[in-house]
Amino acid sequence: MKVKHLLSATALSAALAVGTSYAETTTIRVQSVLPNTADEVVMLEAFAQDVSDLTGGSLQIEVLPAGAVVGPRDIMDAVDAGLVEAGFAWTHYWGGKHVAANLFGAPVAGAGVGMDNIAFLSWFQFGGGKELYDRLWDEMGVNVKGFMLQPVGPEALGWFPKPIESMDDFRKMRFRAPPGMVGAAYADIGVPAVAMGGGDILPALEKGTIDAAEWCCPKPDSVFGFQKVLKHYYLQGLHQVVVNADMYLNLDVYNGLSDLEKKALEVAANASLSKSMSYRIYENGKALKNLTDNEGVILEDTPADYFTEYMAAAKKALQAAADENEFFAEVWQSQKDFADIAVPFWAGAQASNASLGKAHADTLK
Repeated sequence: MKVKHLLSATALSAALAVGTSYAETTTIRVQSVLPNTADEVVMLEAFAQDVSDLTGGSLQIEVLPAGAVVGPRDIMDAVDAGLVEAGFAWTHYWGGKHVAANLFGAPVAGAGVGMDNIAFLSWFQFGGGKELYDRLWDEMGVNVKGFMLQPVGPEALGWFPKPIESMDDFRKMRFRAPPGMVGAAYADIGVPAVAMGGGDILPALEKGTIDAAEWCCPKPDSVFGFQKVLKHYYLQGLHQVVVNADMYLNLDVYNGLSDLEKKALEVAANASLSKSMSYRIYENGKALKNLTDNEGVILEDTPADYFTEYMAAAKKALQAAADENEFFAEVWQSQKDFADIAVPFWAGAQASNASLGKAHADTLK
C-alpha cells in the first residue's frame, strides 16, 4: 500500500507539474519578411518545433507571414519596441542601421577573402564571429537578441535573356540586384543595378522594366517563376556566397525566459545552421533538375572577367566601410584573420570536391 500511495503521490506531482508548465507557456510571435509558403519559413517552423520539443512545450514559436503586424522593412523597429516579440529576415536588411550588418547577413564576395557558406559558419562558431554577432545589436542600438539560423549559399549569379560572353554584355542589362553593399558593387563596375523585393521581380521582367535578375537559388527562383521569362541561368556568382537568415528576439522577452528555454533556443539554432544547409542542397538539386529537364532552362558558365571585376569592387567597398566604421573594421579584420588560416586549406579541399562533383555531373549531360 505504501508503494501504491507513493506512486499515486508521484503521479499527482507529475500531473501538477505538467499543469503548471502548460499554465506558464510562453508564446513568441515571429513575423517573417516572407509568406509562410517560403522555404525559409519551412525551416523556421522546424526550428520552432525543436524549441517546443526541447522545452516540453513551455516555449512556443508562432510564425506570422510578412505584413501581419508591420511592413517587412519595419520588423527590426517593431521587435525593438516590443510590438511583436520577434522577427525573421536576412541581417543585411539592417545595413542602414549599421553597416556591419552586411558582414553577418551577406558578406559581399565572401568578405573579399574567399569565405563560402561553410567557412563562414566555421568563423561564426569557432573563429570569434558569434561573439561579434552578439555585440552587433548594441552597436546597432536595438533591444534585441539575435539567433543566426539559416546560412544559405552560394547564390546563383542570376537569370538572363541571352548568354553573356563578357562583362561588356552584362553591363547592357538592367539587372535586379540586392540592396546595400552587394548591389553597390554591381553599380561600381557599371552594371545598372535595380533593387526590388522578390515578389516584384517577375512583373518587372514581364514589363521589361528590368532585363535580368537574381534572387537566390534554383528552388526559390523557380517558385517565383523567373523561368517563364528567362531561360539562361548562371549558377556561379560572387555577390552573395553566403546569405544568413536570422531570428531577432526582443531582449526583454529573452531575459524573461528560463535558463532551460534560453538553452533550448541556442541548441535549436545550432541545429538549424546545419539542417538548413542540408535541406537547401537537396531542394535546389531537385529544382535545378526540373528546370533543365522540363522548363527549357540552359545552364551557362559565368564569364571569367566577372570574378576579377566584382571582387575588386567588393574589396573597394569593404575597405571604404572599414575606414569609416570602427566596429565594421573589427569584424572584417576578424574574418580576414580567420580566412588567412582556414581558406588555404578549405579552398584546396573544395577544389577537389568541385572536380569530383563535376566529373559526375558531366556524365549526366
